[in-house]
Amino acid sequence: MSFQFIDTHCHFDFPPFVDDAEGSLKKAAAAGVEKIIVPAVEASRFERVLSLAATHSPLYAALGLHPIVIEKHTEESLELLAEQIASKPQKLVALGEIGLDLYREDPQFERQVYFLEAQFKLAKRYDLPVILHSRRTHDKLAMLLKRHNLPRTGVVHGFSGSLQQAERFVQLGYKIGVGGTITYPRASKTRDVMAQLPLSALLLETDAPDMPLNGYQGQPNRPEQAARVFECLCELRSESPDEIAETLTGNTLKLFAGL
Repeated sequence: MSFQFIDTHCHFDFPPFVDDAEGSLKKAAAAGVEKIIVPAVEASRFERVLSLAATHSPLYAALGLHPIVIEKHTEESLELLAEQIASKPQKLVALGEIGLDLYREDPQFERQVYFLEAQFKLAKRYDLPVILHSRRTHDKLAMLLKRHNLPRTGVVHGFSGSLQQAERFVQLGYKIGVGGTITYPRASKTRDVMAQLPLSALLLETDAPDMPLNGYQGQPNRPEQAARVFECLCELRSESPDEIAETLTGNTLKLFAGL
């Protein structure tokens, strides 16, 4: 039986996809990936992401300011984000990719928090779910989410924290993104988390072209790999593949109302 998937996180505005959008979408469709959410990472990419969504029916847009390029964000970036969201572009389904990151040597953490909270206010004002990045910051992010109490919640993407941290996000109403990390046998902590969380808390994603799957290291990740992530998730879970596929899709459509 063939399944239908939604890749809830693919940076389709980057190579190798931008050079061959039609070909890339055909490959994704052949693997059952029928819809793809494309999160922007900085203001200079907003137009490109919106244009991709407007041009290609499987693509949907999210706009946000990512913490990993914190030095590129300005007050003007926030103003542009607010303007773009206020114009209610067709196929804009979320605010993202936003969040916190303590991976870099000089993370400018206070600045990250400032931009994140400003974007939370926009998510609240325009009733949009958020696509969240969190690296070495799960506890800090959970505290901020609790404080801001966003009405539409969102997803913590590419999650690789502990079960306790994941459960805290789920208790706050957030989904957890399941990606290629679970294809690595050595990623036992993340595999255990995805096996134990309620199925109702999970979304499927690739983070393409980043986060290549096991066996594909050194190659750009691709949206069609969502099918392999799904297969791996089915091996970890007790539910039937039918139930897993149906629930993942239902979770996604419920969170991202514009899909």
